Amino acid sequence: MAGFAQGEDQAYWISWFNLPDARRHEFLTWAYEAYVPKVLARDGLLWGALYASEASGSFTPLGGGGRISHKKNPKGVPIGDRYIMMFGAMDVYALADPTPDEFHAQFNKADSKMLALRTDERRNIMLEEARIEGPGIIEITPEMAPAPAIQLGSFNSGAWADEEEMAAWYARWRLPSLQALPGVVRVRKLISVAGWAKHACFYEFTSLKAREEHFVYYEKPNRKMVKWSTDVVRDTVHAPGSANVASRIFYILKTNT
Repeated sequence: MAGFAQGEDQAYWISWFNLPDARRHEFLTWAYEAYVPKVLARDGLLWGALYASEASGSFTPLGGGGRISHKKNPKGVPIGDRYIMMFGAMDVYALADPTPDEFHAQFNKADSKMLALRTDERRNIMLEEARIEGPGIIEITPEMAPAPAIQLGSFNSGAWADEEEMAAWYARWRLPSLQALPGVVRVRKLISVAGWAKHACFYEFTSLKAREEHFVYYEKPNRKMVKWSTDVVRDTVHAPGSANVASRIFYILKTNT
């Protein structure tokens, strides 16, 4: 069995959303100076980070694209995906008590107006199923800090009967296969407590360049595993924009934990 890792952060609040270009700088400043510190003041919260998704066509999908045909844009799911805000916590209930809506309802008028700049927002509260650490972990200081570049897929299986095979694939191949791959910081398989997507996989890289150079075609020499990967993920139903490749705008670590 692979040597899976474990961290203090075990639960995640993830929001995907869009922003009006004209108010982008204003929102980012407010998020860094006011919003994220407010969230981190809650018990059990450990870090917050904001990422900007890369434009389609500016990066190479895993396998080069075309090998896997995801079902896109499920009906009724909000389409925001240009920005991804993430919070790491010690446990799920640190994120559920209060719920995000209850927490936001306590904001004053000025903060509520800033929060309302987000459009097409969707969110998940998720629990860590498993994680591995890669060679790139030594480049991250402090170690808990979320990495500069990520890939985040959020999805449901095509059918409930496929989920045992998916679990086996993550346990036997996907996560163990990335433990020695250059540029990989961490990979975390997540499972949902609340939100549309039941599953997510949170890949962290030292840079977008490292992702392109080492991750995109890493399965290619192993034809058996290419086939297994294709069989497992071919019929998954992804959220709009998933899997997002994104660059970190900022992160904040809680200092009193």
